[in-house]
Amino acid sequence: MNDFQKELTSNLNRYCLNSIEPHMEHDDEAGKFRMEIFQGLGEYGVTGMTLPEEYGGAGLTYQDYCYVLEEIAKTSVPYAVTISVSSMVQTILKEFGNKEQKQKYLPALTSGQEIGAFALSESHAGSDAGALKTTAKKVDGGYMLNGTKMWITSGGIAKTYIVMARTGGEGSKGVSAFIVREGTQGFSFGKAEKKMGWKTSPTRELIFENCFVPTENLLLEEGKGFQVAMGGLDRGRVAIGAIGVGCAQRALDESIKYSLTRQQFKQPIFDFQGLQFMLSDMATETEASRLLVHAAAASLDSGKANSKLCSMAKLKATDTAMKVTTDAVQVLGGVGYTSEYPVERFMRDAKVLQIVEGTNQIQRVVIARHLRREYEGHA
Repeated sequence: MNDFQKELTSNLNRYCLNSIEPHMEHDDEAGKFRMEIFQGLGEYGVTGMTLPEEYGGAGLTYQDYCYVLEEIAKTSVPYAVTISVSSMVQTILKEFGNKEQKQKYLPALTSGQEIGAFALSESHAGSDAGALKTTAKKVDGGYMLNGTKMWITSGGIAKTYIVMARTGGEGSKGVSAFIVREGTQGFSFGKAEKKMGWKTSPTRELIFENCFVPTENLLLEEGKGFQVAMGGLDRGRVAIGAIGVGCAQRALDESIKYSLTRQQFKQPIFDFQGLQFMLSDMATETEASRLLVHAAAASLDSGKANSKLCSMAKLKATDTAMKVTTDAVQVLGGVGYTSEYPVERFMRDAKVLQIVEGTNQIQRVVIARHLRREYEGHA
């Protein structure tokens, strides 16, 4: 970590401890998202970090971005995820939007005044994105959307949605991407999902009933939706990996602090070798995950994204988050299972990190495909 990154994360740490941490226990139980917290993060310049300054971004690197997401995730995984998803929408608009679309939608997103959401998954089309059934029928001046999207992060609080819908035949080549704004006639929301974790981040169904979207809101051209959707995945996977590292680090921190003060048999439980082995493994896996995430981020910064590394980073860091948070609950014992300490919340928040941005089983498929291509020529 360089001096700039140290200053950035130090200032952000103070904001998180003062403005987010005091609310987390209550808001997790109540399922409450605070827009003022997100906008406060925007004032710190971390809601549009990697976007160019001409669109209100900070023009920083993905390695800077990973340190920021890790720092926020140490206090709140859901707020870090909200930034991650909104930033992916920004990246899609920057990469695939035309000049007018960028100027119209990006500034409010990069500043943190608004949130972006990404709508691909359906009840029967999650990992198999090419099987989606939401349709966009061509009409005078635009398209008429009909269908539903499921499990949409920031559903109901986001203002700008990137929505994938079918304009052509079966498979990925028949999918197109649209920009849809909250409040558009025919666009509504289903109930908020009741979830194991990420309770301060709303997840809702999106419902499209004869929802008219003007032609100017089509990204690229018809049939390019799958290209748009895949274009943000490498960055999204690295971001989720960074959040996994922050989740694991907070659980490790809590475990070590507790084990140094908790007395059993007239000594701190940290002194028991069995616990030392567990904590050492937790620390090693967390650091290994951090290094892998930053290696993947460096590939993004180089302009030559290493998709295999990005999948590896997401896989490793989120599996580590699940293991380390589970072990943290074990270290704290009975109190670890209660909401008196935050490790049970981080354990719940860690689980879905293994599912979003492509399940970890899909990451293994992606990695295997890269391995085949690399080795087939040498067999």
